[in-house]
Amino acid sequence: KGKGKGPKGRKITLKIAKESLRQSFDGALRLDLSKMGITTFPNCILKLADVDELDLSRNMLKKIPSTIEKFQKLRWLDLHSNQLEELPSTIGTLKNLFYLNLCNNKLISTNLPEELKLLKNLHILNLGLNRLDSIPTTLGDLGELKVMGLFDNALTSIPESVTGLPKLKKLNVERNPFPELEVEEEDVDPIKRIETLHLVQEKDLCRSCLRMCRGERENLQELGNMTPSPSKKPSFPLLLTPNSTAKDNQDEWRVR
Repeated sequence: KGKGKGPKGRKITLKIAKESLRQSFDGALRLDLSKMGITTFPNCILKLADVDELDLSRNMLKKIPSTIEKFQKLRWLDLHSNQLEELPSTIGTLKNLFYLNLCNNKLISTNLPEELKLLKNLHILNLGLNRLDSIPTTLGDLGELKVMGLFDNALTSIPESVTGLPKLKKLNVERNPFPELEVEEEDVDPIKRIETLHLVQEKDLCRSCLRMCRGERENLQELGNMTPSPSKKPSFPLLLTPNSTAKDNQDEWRVR
């Protein structure tokens, strides 16, 4: 028994593959090999390359061979929940591909082939639950794309070429480490500060100012009576509340 080898997957024969053919309600021919315990792409299915839909999801595939280009009629390709680390460049030759699900694999950004941009008929692309830290700007060439999944990756930004796709209706980017927007908040002082404080004697105030200041002082005294104080505070009977109108000549009213 050799060490370091992965689990031995189920061998798919042409007979098993033919028994897995299904026809959908709209007449599309589908090859469903999902949940088969497959570890290696079964080359025998190349003899069934005229199918419209291919489901290899929920297996243990690490690689898709370049011979995937044989499936030229393919409109629907589901490869989610495998162990894919890379994709062949020939995937870009599948011109009729409408749906491509690559969710829940081990794809990294540098292993996404540039040829993905050639899938001009692609409407749905799912790249969620991978290891992507960036998205190729060339995916902005997918002018027919309507739904795109990029959730649960390591993305810190999304190219404008992707967010600006003309027909894109849904873009799922949840649970990525996007930097939080830093909003500069001005320090707001909850207390209105007084720059200048004038202290005057009652005899130096006009009648209206005197009435106003006495009223304010009475209000402050009432407020003080409502709040019990542990110690007696000193009072200054000759000093009135600030913001009073004082004489222009400070020498005349300054406390001596």
